[in-house]
Amino acid sequence: MNSANRERAANIDTIVTTMVERIAERFAPERIILFGSRARGDAKESSDVDLLVVMPDGTDRREAAVEMRRSLRRMPVSKDIIVTTPDHIARRGHVIGTVLRPALREGKVLYERA
Repeated sequence: MNSANRERAANIDTIVTTMVERIAERFAPERIILFGSRARGDAKESSDVDLLVVMPDGTDRREAAVEMRRSLRRMPVSKDIIVTTPDHIARRGHVIGTVLRPALREGKVLYERA
């Protein structure tokens, strides 16, 4: 990796860290998981940032996702924010063809509430 690519990768890492901190501070999730190409390490410069945000049971997942996207709208990277709950994971996390299954199996936990 040349120095320009390393600099871009470091910049994306900083952006992801800022996104995670903002979500953690404003929404108090249980966990935030990076998944997709950035978690696997095969992302291209144009790849988006995929985050699975695990909120407490009873959270309106759609409303939370809208609010999170709104709070991150000025972040200079394409992003996909998926909001779920422990109950939803228990019911759907094992189902082949859902985004939950690979996110839970291959994702990297970036934040976990103590």
